[in-house]
Amino acid sequence: MFTRKVTLSLFFAAGLVISCQDHRDIAAITPTATTFVTGLVAPIGVETDATGRVFVTEQGTGQQDGRVSEITPDGQVHPVITGLYSFKRPDNELDATDHLLIANGVLYVLNAKGLYTLNLASVKTGDPAISATTLTPEPIQQFVINQNLKNDTGESHLYSMTLGPDGALYFADAAANAIVRRSPAGQLSIVTEVLGIQNPNPAGPPPGPPVIESVPTGITYDGKQFAISTLLGFPFPAGKALLYRMDLAGNLSVFQQAFNSLVDVENDGSGNYLVLEHAVFGPTGFTANTGRLVRARGTTSDVLLDKLNLPTDLKVVNNHTAYLTSLGDGSLMKITF
Repeated sequence: MFTRKVTLSLFFAAGLVISCQDHRDIAAITPTATTFVTGLVAPIGVETDATGRVFVTEQGTGQQDGRVSEITPDGQVHPVITGLYSFKRPDNELDATDHLLIANGVLYVLNAKGLYTLNLASVKTGDPAISATTLTPEPIQQFVINQNLKNDTGESHLYSMTLGPDGALYFADAAANAIVRRSPAGQLSIVTEVLGIQNPNPAGPPPGPPVIESVPTGITYDGKQFAISTLLGFPFPAGKALLYRMDLAGNLSVFQQAFNSLVDVENDGSGNYLVLEHAVFGPTGFTANTGRLVRARGTTSDVLLDKLNLPTDLKVVNNHTAYLTSLGDGSLMKITF
């Protein structure tokens, strides 16, 4: 069921700016997906650095056991940061670690306690893991909560992030329903708010509120503008989730509205987008194996992969390779084009 705080089972991109030349028209070819790593504990985000190293975030079990791990080419998991805040709430949902980003040699990690940073130059594959207790998170959430937002929820959940053209970090806040900017000097501001939509069927079934929240989940930059994926709140109407574009001034425009519970967006290299659908919402919640990877063209879309089990994040590496996390399977998948 819907909770204001984006949670483990509900709302789940982070990535560097990927130029069109790096993966031109990658979605023109039908991809194939294989399981690369299993046994991950509630994986959410996946990211790669300039050398091709792969990193994932794991939310853990709620026992202060969240972590960031490096996945080596042979599929071995090497913990990099351990002991990240992971708390199971009374509703059995987790406050824990979400997405990560690597920019200019720095690893950024979003956690319920704030934004963690780690210089990757000091991290060698196979080194002993770093305890999160030795790192100090930046409490950006408190800044957001203190703002006088139109749809003030009293909460903040920085879920994903991207690097903007100005060297600033831009966050999708999936509880405040806003886009937050952190300047290179660390100054914070609200770029825009993502407002809800009218419930197309308030009488149900199931009955729902007159206005449904449009929760920002993923954000990316294509060299000219941002794209923002959203996941609609309860009753999670099928085919109604929106993919927005946002200009540098924070003005939003709808690129396409045709999706089920979007959790991530990446540039496809041809001016369109790759979007990740978490699942279809059914009588007992999000339905396993109903997630999809879709190419959004604005007026039409192409399904590239289907029957995904609660996917949470997509990372396009180049015009041949991408990675995808599966919350339902506890796995990292490798996609080849």
